[in-house]
Order: sequence, then structure tokens, then C-alpha cells
Amino acid sequence: MPRITKLFNLNDPGWGRGNNNGSEPPKRPKGNSDGPPDLDEVWRDFNNRVGSLFGRKGGGGGNRGGMTPPSPRGARIGLGVIALVLVLLWLASGFFIVQEGQVAVVTQFGKYKSTAAPGFQWRLPYPIQNAETVNISQLRTFEVGFRGSSRNKVLPEALMLTTDENIVDMQFVVQYRLRADGAPDYLFNMRDPDESVRQAAETAMREIVGKKPMDFVLYEGRTEVAVEVQNLMQQILDRYQSGIQVSTVAIQNVQPPEQVQAAFDDAVKAGQDRERQINEGQAYANQVIPMAGGQASRMLEQAEGYKAKVIGDARGDAARFTSILAEYEKAPKIMRERMYLETMQQIFSRASKVMVDTKNSNNMLYLPLDKIMQQAARDASVKPTALPGASQPTVPQPPARSTGASSSGNTGSSSNTLSRDRLSR
Repeated sequence: MPRITKLFNLNDPGWGRGNNNGSEPPKRPKGNSDGPPDLDEVWRDFNNRVGSLFGRKGGGGGNRGGMTPPSPRGARIGLGVIALVLVLLWLASGFFIVQEGQVAVVTQFGKYKSTAAPGFQWRLPYPIQNAETVNISQLRTFEVGFRGSSRNKVLPEALMLTTDENIVDMQFVVQYRLRADGAPDYLFNMRDPDESVRQAAETAMREIVGKKPMDFVLYEGRTEVAVEVQNLMQQILDRYQSGIQVSTVAIQNVQPPEQVQAAFDDAVKAGQDRERQINEGQAYANQVIPMAGGQASRMLEQAEGYKAKVIGDARGDAARFTSILAEYEKAPKIMRERMYLETMQQIFSRASKVMVDTKNSNNMLYLPLDKIMQQAARDASVKPTALPGASQPTVPQPPARSTGASSSGNTGSSSNTLSRDRLSR
């Protein structure tokens, strides 16, 4: 130990050049005694001092080659120092730094030992322990059915079969990241985790699409299909204990194959026409059915009203007949005359012909009042405009019967008087 202290003592005036034999240290050149020692000289002296631990080169001694045999104690000390330095360097190799958003998986002789959090960490040096850094905050993304652009298709991945035996071209994107405690599973439970996620995504998409009809996948069912695929992917990866969390499954494009695109467009157009006609028929039904229901209700109400009217009239007629019967039993002759006159009044009130009987002749004068009224109505509705110098049209008069009584003035005046009285009534 004194030899080591003397070797590394900076206050030693001999700068480590002395030895145990009492020889004086070499002197510096006189020209620059006040300046710092030469670096080459310092390094040479240091090597000589270290070499003295194992055997110093003599200055013309009697030993062969000018070497002195090393001291056993010095050899042990030198080997101990070298071993200590090597051990310290080996232990220092166990320090490592884990960046933010990453974790380090520490293995001991190849077996999982622990997970190191972000920061300055230490482990047992290699080959006892080893650490592998895994980024758990990175959002990993891959594409299925295309690469980069939708035009750059990968048909073996994109073509899928639906439940109605149609083929669709499916292109989608999957995003995933590692769980906070999933780094060991990600490294050790699967040989190629990223490729396993790709195969799980393609398998899940084919299974879900195979259970859906083509129209559902193409139009209204895109979001539902994506959600079901994400859930099925997560179940598969959890069953494999992959330590992966699926973040998003986004369908970029879905369409029929290009070879049948024209025929599919025709089929879609026919389906749209069918839907339009169904909607029109449904609208017509929604219009007609309420109207028919209203008419039926109105007819039922009318029938109920007619029923009530008929029943009321019958009851009224029965009550009137009962009251007339009581009066008839009291004065039969008067009631018969009265009933006859009322009956004839009702009959003649609905007649449009007038028969006039004259006192001086047995012939009856017939007045076609209905024809006269119709002719008057036509003349009133259609009256032509008279041109200058044109003769006015003559209105035809109804034919009059030639009777002996019609030649006398008294007879004509009495007939006209009776006719006016009848019309006034």
C-alpha cells in the first residue's frame, strides 16, 4: 500500500521516480526548471513506475536482459488493482437510461425479471442481466388491402366474400399501441407481434364481412362493421396474451370489384327504382287508406242518422195515426172528407201539369207548365245578340186545343184565372 500511495502521490517531488534502493530521482533539465514537466517524460516515468511493480529494467545490472525479478507482493498488488478496475468498469456497464414513453424489460439469464420505468436505472451487468427498451407510447399503424394510396391495391388482402355470396373490395387501416404492462407479453409471447396483429385484423374482417350482406357492408353498415372488427381483434389478441391494445379500425374504401362495377351500378340503380316505387306506393296507401276510413266512418254515421230518422218518422206516423183514429171514431164522415182533401193536396202539389175543367164544355184544357218553364229557362240562359237590320226570332208558342168553349172571352178569362190561382197556390 505505501508503494501505491507513493506511486500516485502528486506532492512527491520526484513525481514517482524514486525507488526503494535509495537511488536519486533523475533531475530535470536546468534550462526550464521553473516550467511544467514534459508530457512524454511524465508518461515514460509513469510506465516505468508501473513496470517496477512487476520488474524494473535495470541500468546495466548483472541480470540477463536488464530485468529485475518482480516482487511477489508487488505482483499481487498490481493484479488486484487491475482486477478492481475491471470490476468497477464491469459494474458501471449496468447503468442505463430509459426515455419518457418507454420501458425497459430486464431479463436475467434470458428469463423475464422486471420492468424498468423511465429514468436512470441500473441492472446487473451482462451476461447476468440484460435490458431491452420498448416504446409503449408509439401509435403503430398498418394498412390492409392497399399500401399508401387506395389505387395501390393488394387484392389478396382486399377481396372478401359476403354472406349473400358477393365479393367486395375492402380497404381499411388499423392503429394500435402497447399497454402499460404489456411490454413483456409483446416481447416474449409472440414471435412476430406486428405481423400477428396484421393477421388478426384480416381474419376478424373476413369473419365479420362473411356474416353481413353486401348492401349492408357497402352502405349503412360501415361503422358497425368497423366496431365489430375492433372488438373481435381485441379478443383474439387478448387470447394470445400479446399485450396490445387496438385503438382504431377505420374502413377507408369498400366497393365491388372493378370487373363487375358496371353491372353492379345497374343493379344499384334498379334497386333504387324499386325503393322509389315502394315509397310511392306506400305514400299512396297512406293517402287512400285514411280517406277510405273517413268515407266509411261518414257512411256509418249517415246510416245511423238515416236509421234514427226512419225510426223517428215511423214512430211519429204511428202516433199521428193513433191520434187520427181517435178523431175518426168520433166523426167518421168529416174525417174521411178531410183525409181526402189532404191527400189530393199532397198529390197536386207535386204535379207539374194543370187540368182545367170548364163549365160550358166537357173538354178539359191542358196546360204543359213543365214544358213552358223549361223553354223559358233555355231562353233566359241563351239569348242571342240581335244584329242591325236583322229580324228578331219568333218564340214558338205552345199549341192550343181548339174547343168550342175557347172561342168565348168569358171562358178564356176564367181559364187563365184558374191557372194563375193554381200557380199561386
